[in-house]
Amino acid sequence: MLRPLRSALPALLAASLIGAAATAPLAQAQSGAAAKAASSTSSTVLSIEQARAAAMRILDAVKNGDAKARFAQFSPELQAVTSPSMIAATMRTQPKVLSYELLSVRSGMSGSTVEAELTTKAGKRVVFMVLNSSGKIARYYVDRADDTASQVALQFVQAVSTGNFITAQSFLSPGAQEELTPAVLQSKWLELQRETGNFLKVGRAVEAETTPDTRLVLVNVQFNRLADNLYVILNGENQITGVDFPENPAGPS
Repeated sequence: MLRPLRSALPALLAASLIGAAATAPLAQAQSGAAAKAASSTSSTVLSIEQARAAAMRILDAVKNGDAKARFAQFSPELQAVTSPSMIAATMRTQPKVLSYELLSVRSGMSGSTVEAELTTKAGKRVVFMVLNSSGKIARYYVDRADDTASQVALQFVQAVSTGNFITAQSFLSPGAQEELTPAVLQSKWLELQRETGNFLKVGRAVEAETTPDTRLVLVNVQFNRLADNLYVILNGENQITGVDFPENPAGPS
């Protein structure tokens, strides 16, 4: 049995995991984190040259399809929710990267941010990477502004349902990424299945409500005991700012 559509998008925004406060752009999210980090004098900051070199090593591994190198380039927090074999399986489903270009490199107390344009067999994509003081990937975001909201929401849920929690996090806005780490996504997904039964398949994604700045997409998910909708909230740039994992899924009638 599906949960009924809630037509009040503002209420869902307030009740979601992130809500409207998570729509901050990347620079704003970084500045907030930088303010916290500024109080610590023990932080090690990458130079622009070090961040550039680390980014090139990461992008070379992506281009070469080197799953082991990619795993080694993740922070310990990200390594805890993935493995080289999972990374290799994910890479096989993605368009091959033909070349890349670094667009900008910024370094600060909260980490280094690298913007790069990837040329793939499917076209061009812009990716933002946040590197920690060791030059490892702390998180990343892929620009999907040209995709449809329903496509982004569907791909996000597909990533979560297949255990690709690092990929799933890349669909989130920078502010949402602060709250919904890959480990948190993994925990919420496993907790949901304790109520619904094991995951079976992802169904359709329907754009249910739209405002000038916000979109609500319902993604149907089939479990072995019931079916339910995940409510995915996106901003005007198709960044996911909130996800409603039902705490009390509707059982069969």
